[in-house]
Amino acid sequence: MNIAVFSVTENGRKLSVKAGELLEAEHRVSRYCFHKHTDDNSAVFWNMGSMVGRLFERSDAFIFICACGIAVRAVAPYLGTKADDPAVIVMDDCGRFVIPVLSGHIGGANRLAEVLAGALGAEAVITTATDSGGRFSPDSFAVANELIITDLKAAKEIAAEVLDDEKVGFYSEYPHSGLPSELTEFGVCRTGICVSADTEKKPFPVTLNLVPRNIVLGIGCKKGTSAVTIANTVGAALEQSGIGINRVAYIATIDIKKDEEGLCRFCESLEVKLSTYTAEELMAVSGDFEGSDFVLEITGADNVCERSAVLCSGGKLIMRKTSAEGVTVAAAEKPVYLDFERKIQL
Repeated sequence: MNIAVFSVTENGRKLSVKAGELLEAEHRVSRYCFHKHTDDNSAVFWNMGSMVGRLFERSDAFIFICACGIAVRAVAPYLGTKADDPAVIVMDDCGRFVIPVLSGHIGGANRLAEVLAGALGAEAVITTATDSGGRFSPDSFAVANELIITDLKAAKEIAAEVLDDEKVGFYSEYPHSGLPSELTEFGVCRTGICVSADTEKKPFPVTLNLVPRNIVLGIGCKKGTSAVTIANTVGAALEQSGIGINRVAYIATIDIKKDEEGLCRFCESLEVKLSTYTAEELMAVSGDFEGSDFVLEITGADNVCERSAVLCSGGKLIMRKTSAEGVTVAAAEKPVYLDFERKIQL
């Protein structure tokens, strides 16, 4: 995560140092201090709102060590939708309370607040109704299990049913752990959750479709192929196979392509990490792949896209090799196991 930490007072600055040290091992943390209370390892601001505006689009979370009102006014002009807004957390400058105020579930603010509070010896003040009451949250479940929320209105209605002690139906095409008490796989329910790649499947009058983000693309390309060409080839292949590009979680290829500019830019555009493997690792993958003597001579592996997709996913091919304009692409599906105890990964 890209996390921006803002402080206003001297106590806040000291606390921002502690917060940064706690988070920087796993996240990219930048500290911003009001010009009267700063240090050599932070950026300086005079106007918090302007600085927040410059950082808003590229930040996953904001931590404000100041009054709630100051933080709310700073982010308010830039807010969009629940699905897209970053996590926003407020801490008092004595380090007693950590309060998630925006994107508690989808953005991970609740989980981040719990982590911070635990490490700082503070109290996380969680105000979302499902969390504060220890109830099932469809948003949190989806994010923790890498599921795409297709309908925020349906998610909100299901959360309301949970709070009203109404049973919510559950249907899944994937294996899962035991259901929480709020969900049932039996009986007739007005609202329910359907975990499937098929968003047309509606087992309940009000159905929240959750789609696994578990597709691994294996990609091969000629040297110098542009990101646009790769995107066009991949997009056409996925459309032909009925796979939404928003389901892509990983991209894989052979190690000699790790610095291929077009491929790297394509991965950046999807915000997906590129995993690479040696020719020996690819050739060790068992399965029925479309081999090419030419590719074997050039790369040391007879098929890059199919083999890398299967190796990275640990699953099976669902889209075989497709070629166009010097690009080859295949897709595999990573196995899914739904765990209702799984926490959001920060």
